[in-house]
Amino acid sequence: MGIALSDEIKSLLDGPNYAHLATVLADGAPHATPVWVGREGDRVLLGIRDDSLKGKNTRRDPRVAMSIVDLADPYRMAELRGRVVERRPDPDLRVKDAMSQKYLGRPFPWRYPSGVVLVVEVDRARFHKIPFEHAPA
Repeated sequence: MGIALSDEIKSLLDGPNYAHLATVLADGAPHATPVWVGREGDRVLLGIRDDSLKGKNTRRDPRVAMSIVDLADPYRMAELRGRVVERRPDPDLRVKDAMSQKYLGRPFPWRYPSGVVLVVEVDRARFHKIPFEHAPA
């Protein structure tokens, strides 16, 4: 059973903020990739292609880590560790379309039948708010 997420972490997951997902490769090396995220209670949802490297890695080893940074304030961030506890088929991309609405404002533009939703139960979570201001580009 996972932990309860703080309101600060839930707000990061609910906003259009990118997460960085780390999975474990077959040789034990880490693999990190940016991902869109959703939330179902205290669980994190990831809409992916099941045949992607993320899909293959989590099928073999369900352990994952994620970092997520607030796009509006990059010094507001969270670190999460947990494991994939469920793989839900999403061939019509219903969940991915909901995530896409959050990030793009429209349904996901690519269609593929191998869509799945990874459900991540979080075992450890840490929120940070560093009192810095981001310098404009």
